Amino acid sequence: MNDDSTAAVGQEGSEGGRSLAFDPALYRLRHAMECGINLLKGGRGMATRYDKLAVRYEAVVVIAAINQWLSAL
Repeated sequence: MNDDSTAAVGQEGSEGGRSLAFDPALYRLRHAMECGINLLKGGRGMATRYDKLAVRYEAVVVIAAINQWLSAL
């Protein structure tokens, strides 16, 4: 680590470390994407696939997305 990093790590409390830039719009998009992926994984069919062909894996993802969409109607 360089001197700037070690100095920031050594600070405690509200002064500890560097704050990352926070973009609310980017965070909202990332959150929506993560929630969508978690909904697809909830079916357990996609989360435990060990297919050798990407086409089959893609088909499972599409079917899971269609099932999720139909259940929302």
